[in-house]
Amino acid sequence: MACMKLGAKSEAFHREGQTWLCTTGLPSDVIIQVGEMSFHLHKFPLLSKSGLLERLIEECSGEEGSACSLQLHGIPGGAKAFELVTKFCYGVKIELTALNVVILRCAAEYLQMSEDYEQGNLIAQAEVFLSEVFSNWRDSIVALETCEEVQRYPEDLHIASRCIDSLAMKACADPKLFSWPIVGGNDDMKNPTATVLWNGIVSDDAKPQPPSDDWWYEDASLLSLSLYKRLIQAVESKGMRPESIAASLIFYARQYLPLMNRQSSFNDTNYVNSGTTISNISEADQRALLEEIVGLLPHQKGVTSSKFLLRLLRTAMILHASPSCRENLEKRVGAQLDQAVLVDLLIPNMGYSVETLYDIDCIQRILDHFISINQASLASTSPCIIAEGQLMSGTDPLTPITTVANLVDGYLSEVAPDVNLKLPKFQALAAVIPEYARPLDDGIYHAIDVFLKAHPWLTDSEREQLCRLMNCQKLSLEASTHAAQNERLPLRVIVQVLFFEQLRLRTSISGWFFVDNLENSQNPSANLGLPTKNDVSGQVEPAHDRAVGVDHHDMRERVLELQKECSNMKMELQKLVKTKRSWSILPKRLGFRKKWEPCSPKESKPSDRMAPAPAPCCNGQQNHENS
Repeated sequence: MACMKLGAKSEAFHREGQTWLCTTGLPSDVIIQVGEMSFHLHKFPLLSKSGLLERLIEECSGEEGSACSLQLHGIPGGAKAFELVTKFCYGVKIELTALNVVILRCAAEYLQMSEDYEQGNLIAQAEVFLSEVFSNWRDSIVALETCEEVQRYPEDLHIASRCIDSLAMKACADPKLFSWPIVGGNDDMKNPTATVLWNGIVSDDAKPQPPSDDWWYEDASLLSLSLYKRLIQAVESKGMRPESIAASLIFYARQYLPLMNRQSSFNDTNYVNSGTTISNISEADQRALLEEIVGLLPHQKGVTSSKFLLRLLRTAMILHASPSCRENLEKRVGAQLDQAVLVDLLIPNMGYSVETLYDIDCIQRILDHFISINQASLASTSPCIIAEGQLMSGTDPLTPITTVANLVDGYLSEVAPDVNLKLPKFQALAAVIPEYARPLDDGIYHAIDVFLKAHPWLTDSEREQLCRLMNCQKLSLEASTHAAQNERLPLRVIVQVLFFEQLRLRTSISGWFFVDNLENSQNPSANLGLPTKNDVSGQVEPAHDRAVGVDHHDMRERVLELQKECSNMKMELQKLVKTKRSWSILPKRLGFRKKWEPCSPKESKPSDRMAPAPAPCCNGQQNHENS
């Protein structure tokens, strides 16, 4: 830390209780009261340096020969500052440091210790040292912290603004363009691990390395909220990257908001001020700090991580922040919801009337905002012309909405076990996602299954209404197999699943036989058992032809497996239909033969084709004739 020594005399004062006495041997002729401290001094050293003391002593109405008594309760810095000023007036050695220079500069201004009374007076000396302080990063931080001790004087003298400006310039400077460390001071250049070679050259490992962009975060977090806010505004005006500003705000928030460092859990709802914060600030002060942090966050999308924004939102709910603050955070999260992760969306319900375990209404608002700001891009893109490969590669406008669809399906699966979750609220959240945003409906099917398991009292109509949220045609093979055996689903939905699965199997089998017949027609010699051209000439069959033969063998095995699966599914359907007589006419409508024979495209007749399927009960389904 930089310092400057003023004066040449040794100590000339001693303290007795609440009184400072001069040891020069001359009786004091002026007594100055500062707070609870009394200073017994002499008029001449004070008159020659301070315009205020000169005027006050002249106005003193004390009798001749009696000591003049003055009161200076308004001096910046109080008795501690006046003690240093008194020593300066008597020529006693004092040491200017970053801790006392601001206080002394304000006290000198208050006492009018300018050059009009003496060359090299205290105001000039303090200004010279302040210039040295502003060139040093850590000294500037220390000096800026002391500005709050003397209230308005640093603002009137522009000390705080000059200090903040110097800090902002250093924070925005590129350390690679200057000799590091830019904080100044010889102590910063020392490296305890330095290795000096025999010829005096310092090895490369011992040389100080340029710091990362976050080198100033910790020092800035030592400032009070008001000063830190001004520093952030200063670095923003000087063109600092929004990412660096957001990172500094995150660091500052984690220093003073203990809830930001806790995991998402219901234990957070039991939070009481326990004195675990660094500064032990009250809940009201934490709420004010959080609202200021939210206001300082950069508005650019993606600059602040969704994880931090959601933690801020959860903390704002616990601290009962203002509605505008929570709305601001919800909109920020909604703008980049596709970057969030499921665990951060599980925000415990902090309302006074807790209906559900998690705050589903908050997620509903966030999701609505995401859909609203993405409507323009989604409306200009036709989902019908998006190729599947392009969708999975993440190069089209549907990728964010697809990511959010998977996120919402996972969220629904997490909140579905809550027995207090009502069906309309579950449906409302799931219905926000458009049907084309889900390449597969396995996620929403899993959420529906969990909800049905946790709510066994739902009526059949409510179950069917719930199952309309999914498209049975978009279930994977694994999901279809599970749904066909799921007793919690309505029978109508199970029939739909079996129908579309059979339709899918028949289409696959027809495709395999079509490819097989096409290749056989292109190679008639293989069907007649004649040797090929390669066999006559004695040449070895190419590896490609052998691979094709192997593929044909695997193809036939797959066809047999599909036929077996089709037969098994028909048998399962037959068992389900027998359980309910009202569905006795179902096999005729689905086009099954009277006897349950294995499906075989080669033996099928035109008259045996299936009649139109029953009216679909799931979104996006179509009948057999349209397919």
